[in-house]
Amino acid sequence: MRQDTILSAGLDLGSSAVKAAVVQAAADGTARVRAAAVERIRRRDPLAVAAEVFERVLTEAGAARADLAYVATTGEGDLIDYRTGHFYGMTTHARGALFLDPEARAVIDVGALHARALVMDDRSKVLSYRMTSQCASGSGQFLENIARYLGVSLDEIGPLSLQAEKPEGCSSICAVLAETDVINMVSRGVTIPNILKGIHESMAGRYARLLVTAGARGVVLVTGGLAADAGLVAALRAAAAAQRGTIEIRAHADSVMAGALGAALWGAYRARRLREAGGFPAAPAA
Repeated sequence: MRQDTILSAGLDLGSSAVKAAVVQAAADGTARVRAAAVERIRRRDPLAVAAEVFERVLTEAGAARADLAYVATTGEGDLIDYRTGHFYGMTTHARGALFLDPEARAVIDVGALHARALVMDDRSKVLSYRMTSQCASGSGQFLENIARYLGVSLDEIGPLSLQAEKPEGCSSICAVLAETDVINMVSRGVTIPNILKGIHESMAGRYARLLVTAGARGVVLVTGGLAADAGLVAALRAAAAAQRGTIEIRAHADSVMAGALGAALWGAYRARRLREAGGFPAAPAA
């Protein structure tokens, strides 16, 4: 590795999955991803899963822990004892989103337990944010519970939603009421695509309102676990279109990795600043 580059790692420990990335960052601000991985926790010890994923990305990157200038965590990653430092989730998602899409000026991060909208500048400084309430009706966990009840997998949700012809609306305020609505829909013979599309539209409406109240304008990148849900992204685009063209919804193939990538990038930045101040040893010669 060249002397003017820094190798850093980011670990995003969420409530349902762990994301890890190894990034090689240059002094001019450019960076490339050496390795990245995501692993669902599935009732296992989150710290054990994090350690497993961390070792996996190190192997894929052809690196050892000693090669890393910084191990940055985010989410619940402050529980990881081998971290160098910890960064707040909004900070890392803003930085990761800007890395994935340089035109992004806002983020809608949809996780297992909550959703949050944040607005940032072209240096990924968070300017404002809004979060959903404690009710789970706008979360990934809620959608997963509904999918389980309907007998479909998480990967099937998006494609099925896109097949809907007449979506059925449900409560956007309370998860319990929304689940009751779904039970009633099933009893009335409403098709699964129409149920899922109705749920997506309900969730998208909440997210669009979050973005508006946060002051979002221009390109909004969807991050978090539900960024890969094509049905939800389509519903978000439709909800954004109702905002008179002030918001453009985008998703990236690596959107789920935004938090881990942002943590790694901030870790590299901090390592460089500390190294310049004499706090860290120089990078090993190539």
